Amino acid sequence: MDTQTLITELQSFGLRLAEAPEGAAGAAAPGEPASPTSPASEGGEGRRAAWTSRRGGAGPTQHVAATLRGATVMIPIHTDQAAASPFVARIGRDGAGTVERDGRALAPIALVKAPRFYALSTRDGIPYPKIALLHGADVLASTVLQTCIRYSERDKACTFCAIGQSLAAGRTTAKKTPEQLGEVAEAAARLDGVRHVTLTTGTPRSPDRGAAHLADCARGIKARVDLPVQAQCEPPDDFAWFERMRAAGVDSLGMHLEAVEDEVRAAAMPGKAEVSVARYFEAFEAAVRVFGRGQVSTYLIAGLGDSLASLLDASERLIAMGVYPFLVPLVPIPGTPAADRAPPSGDFMRALYAHIGPLLARAGLRSNDVKAGCARCGACSGLSGFEAEGQAAAPPDAAPPDAGAAWTSTSESSDDASVQLRACADAGHVSRVPPLAPGHLLRRARAV
Repeated sequence: MDTQTLITELQSFGLRLAEAPEGAAGAAAPGEPASPTSPASEGGEGRRAAWTSRRGGAGPTQHVAATLRGATVMIPIHTDQAAASPFVARIGRDGAGTVERDGRALAPIALVKAPRFYALSTRDGIPYPKIALLHGADVLASTVLQTCIRYSERDKACTFCAIGQSLAAGRTTAKKTPEQLGEVAEAAARLDGVRHVTLTTGTPRSPDRGAAHLADCARGIKARVDLPVQAQCEPPDDFAWFERMRAAGVDSLGMHLEAVEDEVRAAAMPGKAEVSVARYFEAFEAAVRVFGRGQVSTYLIAGLGDSLASLLDASERLIAMGVYPFLVPLVPIPGTPAADRAPPSGDFMRALYAHIGPLLARAGLRSNDVKAGCARCGACSGLSGFEAEGQAAAPPDAAPPDAGAAWTSTSESSDDASVQLRACADAGHVSRVPPLAPGHLLRRARAV
């Protein structure tokens, strides 16, 4: 199995962790890596290293960070779907092992160890992991406001979000200060080679949508260490905040659509859907003028219900504007209304990646050129692996022979691939993920 297919399948199915073969004493228990707040310990019989897995919270969660054939990948392990995954990794106490499917070895894998800065505390006594965490292999990430006006109202909350879980469990603090973030960022860069910072936020009631505190936090980091910073928030009422954020030290900006079809948005994120797609595109246009092409990005979450055609159309429009569409598969988080929702298939994700990746490359919007943030890291998506110029779309495994004939490795351009993808979608060969039923909105009581 080629690397990009394996990554795409793992991020759709998830991964089961199992003990390494007999003799690898101290191997991590199946599906139960040591707490990321524990100091790493590699020596001694029966002792385990700590790996960078995470439960609950905002942004990428329920994952473990791993290196797979030279790529850093975030792979779901703490989900119901991952517990039933056909993929299993047998991990030794050094964090290394092999990914298998049906008893066949596919690829070596190495879990990313918890960084050294996790063992430290701030001057006011707060453990560093409660302020910021390592994402991927070299990204420091923090939710600067761990509360959200949408999460607190059941009929407004995003069905896939778990921003309140980590706060309720005592694994983080409600508000991080610029001084705390500067202190942690300096240590993370010095001790663990962190190369950029991602700051996201729950949405407050203020019209700046969190931009003011994000700007203060970026300023606090830049006062201590010279690291590129991405800030992520909803579009502020006044687009002048983009200039203010840039002046404060924000290098790139994320404003996350997540879903694009009105029906899907209303079901999956009823509160956030009150901010129209048109308003987001107005904000993207204004932000690109400030931060530049390729330095503005947005999450698109496949699996919430948007059709393949809608995601392709939105991505193409974003790319034309100079915005990087960061396509990721849904990770159903336990305790959320979307917990039982099936992630998108590997075929669905590969169809997206195979078309959008080459378009990004030709538009000069490669992930490596983004200064900071999720698109720069790329570990939660398989998209960056498809950015090679002119790479042709590969057929989904499930496509029937007559449709598959159009999906050849000799396609001359991704424009041809676009036509083929849409033809397959129209014929029903790349299935649409159904939208969340409104009844799911009543299940917030399950949240932890």
